Amino acid sequence: MSFTFEHHDPETYRRKARIISLAMAGQLIVFGLIFSQLLVAAFGSSLWLNALGVFLGLLVTSLTFAVLRERPWMTEMRYVWQLKHHLSRLSGYLSTLRRETEQGNHVALHLLTAYHQGMAQLAELNGRTLDDDAELLGERARIGRLREERGLPERVEGFDPNDLSAFRKS
Repeated sequence: MSFTFEHHDPETYRRKARIISLAMAGQLIVFGLIFSQLLVAAFGSSLWLNALGVFLGLLVTSLTFAVLRERPWMTEMRYVWQLKHHLSRLSGYLSTLRRETEQGNHVALHLLTAYHQGMAQLAELNGRTLDDDAELLGERARIGRLREERGLPERVEGFDPNDLSAFRKS
């Protein structure tokens, strides 16, 4: 399944992320307290019953958000979760992708470009900058030059995570 980069408004994403985080925390607290109180009332006071109540609250909160994940108002959250997942996978192959890019592998160059583009987008969505890592900036510039030399566009539309199977994890 191919991953395609999408544009999302950073302010909208951050606002929704704050609201959803607060809702999740509130729901966890309420359900944890309810389950703990029910268990203590039914079986007597115990640290283990309180812990079980909190665990059940966590389980119900997780199930609730698993069901709500497909709702249209969760589009930005779903996209960022997918982006983070793919960036995490790509980061495991970075040294191999760097080595293969230097040897002229076009697929490795595409994946490395997608990694840097995804990291930049994630930083933008979270309201951060990538200006503090000189090595990362140097690599991005080097990739840009390689793409320009090969007549490739500066940006990629997306990537296929299955392309990683051609490389060994570093």
